[in-house]
Amino acid sequence: MKFSFASRVSKMPPFSVRPDRRAQRRESWISLAEELPAEELFPLAQLGEAAGAVFSAGPLALQYGDVAGSLALRQWLHSRWQKDQKLVVDPADILLTSGSQQTIDLLVRIYVNHGDVVLIESPAPPGCLQVLHLQGAHVIHVECDRDGMRPEELERLIAQHQPKLLFVSPNFGNPTGRAWTLERRKAVLELCRKHELLIAEDDAYGDLHFGSEPVRSFRRRYPSLFQLDRELGGNHVLYIGSFSKTIVPALRIGWAAGDPQLIEVLSAAKQTADWQSSTMNQAILLRLLQSPRFDWDSHITMLNREYDIRLKLMLELLKRPNWRGTEVEVPVGGMFLWAHLPEELDGEQLLERALAKGVSFLPGRRCYADGQGSSYIRLNFTHPGREELLLGMNLISEAIAEMRG
Repeated sequence: MKFSFASRVSKMPPFSVRPDRRAQRRESWISLAEELPAEELFPLAQLGEAAGAVFSAGPLALQYGDVAGSLALRQWLHSRWQKDQKLVVDPADILLTSGSQQTIDLLVRIYVNHGDVVLIESPAPPGCLQVLHLQGAHVIHVECDRDGMRPEELERLIAQHQPKLLFVSPNFGNPTGRAWTLERRKAVLELCRKHELLIAEDDAYGDLHFGSEPVRSFRRRYPSLFQLDRELGGNHVLYIGSFSKTIVPALRIGWAAGDPQLIEVLSAAKQTADWQSSTMNQAILLRLLQSPRFDWDSHITMLNREYDIRLKLMLELLKRPNWRGTEVEVPVGGMFLWAHLPEELDGEQLLERALAKGVSFLPGRRCYADGQGSSYIRLNFTHPGREELLLGMNLISEAIAEMRG
C-alpha cells in the first residue's frame, strides 16, 4: 500500500550518516558521527553482577512500576547532586525517563503548540531539532560564541518573537563542547526570569570534563542554570540529564527535574508514551551505583582520562597537511569536536566521499534549523578506539584531498 504520513513528517530533517548495507557490513567501518560512548569502558562485570542480584531478589523488578520511576534511584540522584553541586532537589520533583531524548520529546509535546517560537543555541543538537520540527515549532537560533549564548542576541529575539521555550546546554553541549562562563549563565537566566521564559537545560554531558580540575570542583564554580534559578526561588528551568553517556546507553535511563506542576504534566504524558521506564533497568542501575565494587567518582575519572587522550589524538591528526585551513574550538569536555572546514569544502559532499571509504561524521548543516553550517563537521572522539580514530581521520583526510583535486 501507499502510506499517507502526517504532514508534519515532511518537516523532519535527515539524520542518517550510515552507508548502504553492503558497506555497513565491512569490518573497517568507522563511525565518528554518532553520540556513542566507548563500549570497552562500560562496567560490564559490575553490571553483570548487579543484574544477577536483581533477578535473584525475585520477580518484582519485572513488574510495572511507578510512572515517576524508582524512588531509591531518584534519592540517589538527590544525594549525588547535593554532594557534587550543592544542589538540593526533592525526589518527588524528579521524573525518570527513557533517556534525555524522551524528556525533550515529552516536554515539547506538552508545552509547544504548532507554530510556537522556540529558541535554541547555534549550533544545536540534531536530535532536539528533529523533535521540534516534528512538533511544528518555529525554531530560531540564538547566536553564541566561545563564552556561551550572547545575552544581547537573546534579549533581541525574545522582544521580537515572544518565544515559548529556550533550549540550552551550558556544559559541553552537542555539537560544540563549549562550557558557558558563569557571567553568561547568570545573564541568560536573568533574561528568562524577567520575561517568564521556560528554559530546558540539557546537562547530559556535564560529567565529561577534561583536565586536572575535578568534575565536582568545575560544577561548583559553574553551577547549572537550574541551580542558580532555584537559589533565587525560581521555577524557570527544567533540568535534563541521562546515564547514557556515563554508564551505558542501553539502560535508557534519563531524568527531568523541575517545578512539581511541570513534572506532574510530564508524568501524565509519559504514561501515554510508555507507561513508565523499565523497572528492571532501573533496578540494575541502582544495584550498580550502590555496589561496593563500583565507585562513581573513580569511574567518571577513568572515562575523562581516556576521552581526553582521544581528543588530544584527534587534535594532533588535524595538524596534518590535508586538514590545512581547518579551525576548531578545543572543548574542555563532552564527546565532540566542532570543526570549521575551509570555505571551499562542503560537509555533505565530504560525507559522501568519506562514506565510500568506510568512515562517517556528522555534517554541520544538520545542527541548524535554517540550512547554515555547510562548512562545519562534528567529529565524535569518544566512541572509536585510538587505532580506529587514527584510521578514520586519515580516511577523511584522503577524501578532503580528493575534493581539493
